[in-house]
Amino acid sequence: MCIRDSYATVVADRLGDRVRDWITLNEPYVSSIAGYAEGRHAPGAREGHGALAAAHHLLIGHGLAVAALRAAAPEARVGITLNLSPAVPATGSAADAAAANRMDLLLNRQFTDPVLGGAYPDGFEDLYAGVSDLSFRRDGDLELIGAPLDFLGVNYYYRIHAAGVPYEQSDPALRTASDIGVRSVPRDGVPLTDLGWPVEPQGLYDTLTGLAGRYPGLPPVYVTENGIAELRDDPADDPARIRFVAEHVAAAARAVTDAGVDLRGYFYWSLIDNFEWARGYGPRFGLAHVDYPSGTRTPRASYHWLREQLSRRTGKVVLNVPGS
Repeated sequence: MCIRDSYATVVADRLGDRVRDWITLNEPYVSSIAGYAEGRHAPGAREGHGALAAAHHLLIGHGLAVAALRAAAPEARVGITLNLSPAVPATGSAADAAAANRMDLLLNRQFTDPVLGGAYPDGFEDLYAGVSDLSFRRDGDLELIGAPLDFLGVNYYYRIHAAGVPYEQSDPALRTASDIGVRSVPRDGVPLTDLGWPVEPQGLYDTLTGLAGRYPGLPPVYVTENGIAELRDDPADDPARIRFVAEHVAAAARAVTDAGVDLRGYFYWSLIDNFEWARGYGPRFGLAHVDYPSGTRTPRASYHWLREQLSRRTGKVVLNVPGS
């Protein structure tokens, strides 16, 4: 497809005089691995080679979109949003350390190394030996994928405590891209969201500082998604969400002050309850409650709390959770 006929070019031609900041892709891991390996999203496939190829070609699409957007709207600021979760060993064992590294390769570095480092991640070929020959890679791909960015979007929800387990398939050729001998284990004393995700603000700090440490010249960063699925019958009773936002914003602020991360903004997910893809309308992430039959929106206590924090314009979020 000629770049002048691309979707990115058409959209930039129409909106480039009004939109300055552009995100080429949101969470390519979810589109590729969750869709083509885990089968949780469309097209519901359970593949190895195909899932890895999907991930790679999404990044190629990103690189093409960067070029198209900049050609059509020279003043545009262009970035990509990646969902990232630091993987830490569940115990001090060598097996768990190796499992954490495998998870880091699959979830994080499969995307961050080509986009930010201009290279494929070390150990990736060994991880998938027998599953894929990675023959979809071509000369020039890394130059295209690794084009300099104006910003990086980071979606962070939880940290992964990785434990090593036997591969589900004895024949590597039958493994999917998600069968890498890793199990995420719960950590004692860590609160969980309604989706069973651990609430660990330290993971956001680790994500931001880890990026800055691994990739010299890291572009400015935005936390483009961070939120908690939490449902209470009374929107006025919302302490868990308030605490979640306060502690994660504080963790992000420490990444700036401690490690000098160039963090430009934080976006909570989400303003209102919404359709959460394969999970439907069950999870409630919104600062405002939505009554789906009527469409009525009721601001939760977290909405009013965050509005008050922003109105202070002090640059600091104060943890003041009702009932704490």
